[in-house]
Amino acid sequence: MPAKALFVRNRFTWLAYLMTAYFAYLQAALGPLMPFLRAELGMSYIVGGLHFSAFALGMILAGLVSDRTTQIWGRSVNFWTGAVGMSLGALTLALSRQASFTIASTLLLGLLGSILQMTIQAALSDQYQAQRTLALTEANIAASIGASLVPLLIGGFQQIGWGWRSALYSAAIALILISIKFRQSIPVVATPQVEGSALHQKLPRTFWIYWVVIFLGVSVEYCIFFWGADFLETAVGLTRSHAASTMSIFVLSGFVGRVMFSRLSWLVRDEILLLGAIAVTFFGFPMFWLAHFAPINILGLLIAGLGVANFYPLILSLAVGAANLQSDLAVARLSIGVGMAILISPFILGSIADQIDLKVAFGIVIVILAAIAVVTLVGVYLSAKKTKR
Repeated sequence: MPAKALFVRNRFTWLAYLMTAYFAYLQAALGPLMPFLRAELGMSYIVGGLHFSAFALGMILAGLVSDRTTQIWGRSVNFWTGAVGMSLGALTLALSRQASFTIASTLLLGLLGSILQMTIQAALSDQYQAQRTLALTEANIAASIGASLVPLLIGGFQQIGWGWRSALYSAAIALILISIKFRQSIPVVATPQVEGSALHQKLPRTFWIYWVVIFLGVSVEYCIFFWGADFLETAVGLTRSHAASTMSIFVLSGFVGRVMFSRLSWLVRDEILLLGAIAVTFFGFPMFWLAHFAPINILGLLIAGLGVANFYPLILSLAVGAANLQSDLAVARLSIGVGMAILISPFILGSIADQIDLKVAFGIVIVILAAIAVVTLVGVYLSAKKTKR
């Protein structure tokens, strides 16, 4: 439902937004830094893809344990453990000189970073209830800002001679500053008061439909982001540093798209917004994929970013809304779907690229987009049917 009541942002809200940006910054770094890391360590596309798979495996593991660690230690411990652990993973990645260590570092990034992210999502969902779509979308606007800085900083630091690793060192400094500013601001966010049996109900069928949609949506987003820089270099003809910097257009357009859709969420139902995001992506991606003129490829990347960026927050809101107030459990299970998408899809795309060609491999994105449209319509139908009862 569109949010109409006054939306109030408190101190925790701003901390949640900042840390979502921090998470997105480090998560998004893997794509733009991969061409440099592969060149330094002599890695193939498949070995490069293993880094993304390790991050995804960490997300899956986090999804299996996060709701339990929340019950045992609480959200505050989950929050700061995830934040500090993610920073340590990034520093280890920057300092490692062997593929096995860099892969292990990304596993740590995925595990602890996802615990941080799930804690934020559950806390915001509980705090804002019917307004969760706006809160989660604004958090993802912050994520777009964080992610948009990565290609610019990696490409920029490399060009001025500081090296791409400086972008990872910057994240550790940022965390120190955030922790000093907000060191006493983590609230104990109460779980909604519901009947005891409700907390132990199975997640409903509609939730699992949206679980499939989030799996497919994240597959599209990360296929583009993880391999977009390589595609711009090998298929479009940009230089490596320019290709890395150009990927900032994808995340910047995602920022614009999320701002637009967050405003629309006051007026339009989430299901309609999601179908609109799918349509925008269907329009933009073929331009990026098939054009033979770099400005058209880049324009397609921009348009696709407007739609793709809204997949995650909209599907997340719909899924949590269908979860019968079990927000910690819902975001944990959704993290498994997200992790599986990142684990499988970029690795498959990289494998096809090694065997045939990267441009041909990108064809799987169109197939996934079609599947998203179909499954989303099924979810909308089931939601409407449930509402009529």
